[in-house]
Amino acid sequence: MKVAVYPGSFDPITYGHMDIAKRALKVFDRLIILISINPSKKTMFTPEERVEMVKEALKPCIDKIEVVISNELSVKATKQLGATHLIRGLRAMTDFEYEFQLTHTNRVIEKEIDSVFFMTDNKYSFLSSTTVKEIALFKGELGPFVPDFIEKIIKEKLNY
Repeated sequence: MKVAVYPGSFDPITYGHMDIAKRALKVFDRLIILISINPSKKTMFTPEERVEMVKEALKPCIDKIEVVISNELSVKATKQLGATHLIRGLRAMTDFEYEFQLTHTNRVIEKEIDSVFFMTDNKYSFLSSTTVKEIALFKGELGPFVPDFIEKIIKEKLNY
């Protein structure tokens, strides 16, 4: 069975994240979504809230997905979870440069873990959780970026 880990903050999960997860499931039998806790990032949602959002957003393929929380290096968690690959999404050249460095660093830490990159659909090539949160802070339209239920959760969190 081919198992991969897709790490990220998913704060919140976006259509871009969902696109990458679905693409990864065409290649891998099982996908572990790793909700990463990064102490240097200020998040809008708790790790537990993010787990629930990811599970709901990916409900149609939940039988092939596991969602876990980790405060470890993603490459270390990948090995501990018994997966062989890290899934990474690419949007633009700046993503490639960052991911290139990260992949080589990960190979030093855990040389058995390989990275697989998926290009997101063109319509999500600009999209990030940070962009979604910024739009939300200014009460902008979130429909093109996240599912309706996530838009509702964000609005509740921001009290509007």
